Amino acid sequence: MAKKRKKTKRDKGRSKWRTRAQAADKYELYEKSVQQPEADATLVARIYKQHYDREARTLREDFCGTAAFACEWVKRNAHNRAWAIDLDPEPLGWSREHHLTLLESSQVERVTLHQGDVLKVRHDPVDVTAAFNFSYFLFRTRDALRNYFEMARQTLVSEGLLVLDAYGGADSQRCQAEKRSVDGFTYVWDQNAFDPIDHSVTNFIHFEFPDGSKLRKAFRYDWRLWTIPEIREVLGEAGFRETEVYWEGTDRESGEGNGVFRRCEKAPEDPAWICYITAFLK
Repeated sequence: MAKKRKKTKRDKGRSKWRTRAQAADKYELYEKSVQQPEADATLVARIYKQHYDREARTLREDFCGTAAFACEWVKRNAHNRAWAIDLDPEPLGWSREHHLTLLESSQVERVTLHQGDVLKVRHDPVDVTAAFNFSYFLFRTRDALRNYFEMARQTLVSEGLLVLDAYGGADSQRCQAEKRSVDGFTYVWDQNAFDPIDHSVTNFIHFEFPDGSKLRKAFRYDWRLWTIPEIREVLGEAGFRETEVYWEGTDRESGEGNGVFRRCEKAPEDPAWICYITAFLK
């Protein structure tokens, strides 16, 4: 048997050095890249107030991940309460360590993190249920999507609001990678596969760093790319009385989205769009 080589000082120094990718926290990178809980909370509160002429106080965040939106919700008002549900315990644990520790004790008491299936978790009815980051696209058939919407309807009070986001456009049906610089690293949205027959997609999120290291396939999504008409039709079948689409405006100089969403009945052709879809019970 060959003798083990003794570690040199140079080897020991190497073992302590890590690349940016090795030291990265994928949930922190994800939140910096794709989430805007403050803007989401403002939009949801505005839509609810405009429709029902009262303030929304209770929120359910389905497929919550790190529950950034739910935590932001309870910070906005001392009367706000939130439930955040996800099947994966890892991001919920990350939320307890990184979000709940930053909340005041009275705020922590008003947010409940629940590990479980969104189709099965029950609690008191809420004013608003939200499913963001296209998470409900994991339901791949019309029956499965309707089943989720019917369950979501049951989570709501009589003056209830369901809020979803969606994406699409011609570019969403192409296998390509989009890169964007974010706070000292590069976010990569990788549309790895698209099937035009059943609209199934496989997407990845990668992160790249200035030292040349990469965090590949930090997140994977196997979805059906649903269209807006399909989503609205299934919401109607699930018992929602009215649906609306909130379309993002365009910055005149860059031609990119400006982050301002307004209710629209018609929209211009756009190769890559993101919108919000709202559904009301009355």
